[in-house]
Amino acid sequence: MICGLLFFSVAVNYIDRNIIGILKMPLSRELGWGETDYAHIAAAFQFAYACGYLFGGRMMDWMGVKRGLPSVVLLWSIAAAAHGLCSFIPASDILSVSLPWASSAAKTLTWSIPTTVFGFMAARVTLGLAQGGNFPGAIKAVAEWFPVKERALATGLFNAGTNVGAIICPIAVPWMYSAWGWPATFYVTGALGLLWIVAWWLLYDAPDQHQLLSASERDYIRGGRSQTEEKKTSVPWLSLFGYRAVWAYLIASILAGPVWGIYMFFLPDFLGKRYNLTLTAVGNWTALFYLLASFGGVAGGWLAAKLIGRGWSINAARKISLLLCAVSVVPVFLAPYVPSVWLTVIIVGIAGSAHQGWSANLFSFVSDTMPKQAISSVVGRVDWLCAQNLRQLRHDLCRGLDDVRSVAVRPSSPCSQNTTKRLTEAPPVGCRGPCTQSLGRNSPLAPNEALDANQD
Repeated sequence: MICGLLFFSVAVNYIDRNIIGILKMPLSRELGWGETDYAHIAAAFQFAYACGYLFGGRMMDWMGVKRGLPSVVLLWSIAAAAHGLCSFIPASDILSVSLPWASSAAKTLTWSIPTTVFGFMAARVTLGLAQGGNFPGAIKAVAEWFPVKERALATGLFNAGTNVGAIICPIAVPWMYSAWGWPATFYVTGALGLLWIVAWWLLYDAPDQHQLLSASERDYIRGGRSQTEEKKTSVPWLSLFGYRAVWAYLIASILAGPVWGIYMFFLPDFLGKRYNLTLTAVGNWTALFYLLASFGGVAGGWLAAKLIGRGWSINAARKISLLLCAVSVVPVFLAPYVPSVWLTVIIVGIAGSAHQGWSANLFSFVSDTMPKQAISSVVGRVDWLCAQNLRQLRHDLCRGLDDVRSVAVRPSSPCSQNTTKRLTEAPPVGCRGPCTQSLGRNSPLAPNEALDANQD
């Protein structure tokens, strides 16, 4: 029962997190967003999530799991539903903010974005801050309820909810969007968390106070706990950089960590534009990607354990596992050039699976090499640094994509009014101007005519 509650909490977490990636194309079309606008929204979540993850554990220690976990689920459910409220903001409204510290006497510098983008950014920041407390709370609940020898299995069971949520989201969200529109889709997914809160309050309590727990079960849980309490030692933050292992983990995380966010927020949009897919087809192929990727974490951990069981040192087993995962990612550069969507998804799915195997071994590397009292500090602070790297990577990636699209549109094209018009805006129905011809129907940058026709 406890694993079931934690399982559904992380499943709802990933549904609310991934929904915007599935709806990127229709949202961009209806609200007039460019790639850079969407990058701001995605980066806002990642930055907030890293901060929430950094402080989520301390919050759970302060409030306790029974109150702390439903509190963060309530907050992120409200934030998820708040995305739909952005439908009341006129799509043409622009928010301009003066930047006096970057201005000169001759010129005032301003930052202008669509007001809908700012609304989504505010909702995503709240969502990220709240969802950052989910995993620290779930792990603390496992520590309260399960004997030491069963905790790894319990953690693996509830963590499977991330894959289930990531698979359900791209299948269910396109159907809800087609039936109700995007605002109602956000309202419904946000309400899932409220249902979970009701179940949590009815079913969860600490083992010592739980009324449905028998005396023998309570004794079994107590008997599996550590009989000696370790002395808690405070590890100064700056002292962590004196460990070589921290630098190894930091460099590996910065190089590989941000990639999963690119898959999560940009893969659905890439598939739709590269192969002119409908939103439903995009959802199905994205679900297949997550299904393939879900095997990587298990396989990566299994490989390292197998090598250790055969007498390999922990150091050698981890490094060989990381190397094989890294090599398996290399063919992903072929994904934009293959002629069929199924082959693209298989290539990217293998890369995603290898990325999950890499992450499983990298997290284990921290526990292998760091003092126990420093593990959560290392992971939390390095994840925060990776979020800054991901934010900049998304900004540079989408800014470059916008530049390419702007150059690709010719002044003489009937599809545009000037050379800086973005191709993310739908071309007139039946348009076959030079902008379409120069890009080619199968180009990743070509207008999504098939999708526009189906959705209109």
